[in-house]
Amino acid sequence: MSAHEPQAAFKTRAAAALHDPILKIAVERTAGTAEAKRAVAVEAFPDFEAARTRAAAIKDHVVANLGHYLEQFEANAVAAGAVVHWARTSQEACDIVIGLCRQAGAKSVARSKSMLGEEIGLPHALAEAGIARVETDLAEHIIQLSGERPSHIIWPAMHKTREQVSELFRRSHRDPHAEETIAAMAESARRHLREGMLSADVGISGANFLVADSGAVCTVTNEGNAELSLVPPRLQIVTAGIEKIVPSMGHAVHLLRLLARSATGAALTQYTTFYTGPKRESDRDGPEEMHIVLVDNGRTAMREEGLAEMLRCIRCGACMNHCVVFRQIGGHAYGGTYPGPMGAVLTPAIDGLAKTRDLPNACTLNGKCQEVCPVNIPLPTLLRGWREKSWREGLEPKATRAGIDLWAWFAQRPKLYRAATATALKSLRAMGRGGWLRKVPMAGGWTRYRDLPKPAAESFMAQYRKGRRR
Repeated sequence: MSAHEPQAAFKTRAAAALHDPILKIAVERTAGTAEAKRAVAVEAFPDFEAARTRAAAIKDHVVANLGHYLEQFEANAVAAGAVVHWARTSQEACDIVIGLCRQAGAKSVARSKSMLGEEIGLPHALAEAGIARVETDLAEHIIQLSGERPSHIIWPAMHKTREQVSELFRRSHRDPHAEETIAAMAESARRHLREGMLSADVGISGANFLVADSGAVCTVTNEGNAELSLVPPRLQIVTAGIEKIVPSMGHAVHLLRLLARSATGAALTQYTTFYTGPKRESDRDGPEEMHIVLVDNGRTAMREEGLAEMLRCIRCGACMNHCVVFRQIGGHAYGGTYPGPMGAVLTPAIDGLAKTRDLPNACTLNGKCQEVCPVNIPLPTLLRGWREKSWREGLEPKATRAGIDLWAWFAQRPKLYRAATATALKSLRAMGRGGWLRKVPMAGGWTRYRDLPKPAAESFMAQYRKGRRR
């Protein structure tokens, strides 16, 4: 998998998550709050639908003309004093970063949260190279201390309750919090992290946007940790996917308005910073060198293989905050770098469908993810595409194929199908108690964790026909 560690099967991970009552509390606290805040923010946003239509058009235009904008960005970034590197794979990207750190004689790096860094396995590569890593984002700091993987692209530690974080800080911080308050815990982390931020030899970040007509790199954070990670060190390294390009500052600002509202429900994120080249003679501070590593890692292939719409993604996390599956199992169950609906599309593209076919099949296809996506990615359609490919390539288990073949046989015989449906409804209603079904033959995957509602006395089609006769 992309995190360079062995992974259990999706169904095993999902089963473990469903048996974890603390996880459900933690996920609902964060995702539920995010869902409510987004609703308020979108309601107050004039012409939100028009804005997301324009955002999708911006991203589609860039993806269709990716070569042009990448070349423009490189030329302007170099003119501003930065050095641009190109990486086709995650290994190439890590090799470039580690090489730059070694050239600088770096013993420590301060890293601002980056899902691209997680995707290419950068934390693992730094550890193998013997370079100390300080995760400056509060949630990533929690993840680093606990030795876990991020479970959300905006809130990497959303699976942790504040009670668990308090215990972790007490064990790990030299000067832990004395009071059981969020403010006291945040202050404890600030004391612990500040020294590492200011003494690091290299600062590493991702990028929310790359502005083609100026060569600028944009980072968005809620804590200001990107600024403290990138400005004090003498060497600044930015790793970014090639799809992060936007034509101009105006386009970046339009997308930023949608990103903040969709991610956290805020009008604008607290810290939005544009970096253009290293420190100049007139600057009071800043890095002496700036290197930008542009990473493909399958993105060109996605564009050519029918997944170009997924390259619109601005990594807001709204799709997972509203996903009924994610809300039950959290992010770790997905196994890859990216969880939720977006992860169910991206992970097969990154890690291969044969290893990850369970992810598209875990989706209910209710369409909520596309409904809330700020760039209107047709996630259900893309997930169905993976399912169809899995079927064509013979990746589905024999039992699944046999079951669908049996259903198709009945479906092609309407009278028999209606008779079988009526019989099944009567049987299920007979098994129900108090309006619910606690056990159903061949549906143990559902009833092991939750009850099924008792079905109506008649099928939908039977009710529909009656309604038409009235």
